[in-house]
Amino acid sequence: MKSSVMALLAAGVLLGACTPDTRQPVASGPVASGIINCDTSIRFVNNSSATVFNLHYTPTSIGNWGPDRLGQNVLRPGAASNVRLANARPYDFRVVWQNGRAAEIRNVDICRASQISITNAGLRAL
Repeated sequence: MKSSVMALLAAGVLLGACTPDTRQPVASGPVASGIINCDTSIRFVNNSSATVFNLHYTPTSIGNWGPDRLGQNVLRPGAASNVRLANARPYDFRVVWQNGRAAEIRNVDICRASQISITNAGLRAL
């Protein structure tokens, strides 16, 4: 009896060695390639006393500000605007007020920050 059990176990091991491994890796896609998935939603809140005429944001790796994201719109004091950024990477943000004064904040980790507060003293990532 003991030898029959041993023979069955040995046969199972040999048959298992012939079966192709069809298991899939647990980490695949973005996580395996080093890209972190996160919520890329950002809320811009104008906590300043002036109207924002221009809003620019680009990934930190880009060397220019790109287009004004407000277009024909403005961001009045107390107003807010929400956007979902394209990539989970650091971003730079810039605003220009009605009087031409500008403020910038650079290298913001948008996986940690969910709001850019526009104040009279400048921009803060929260």
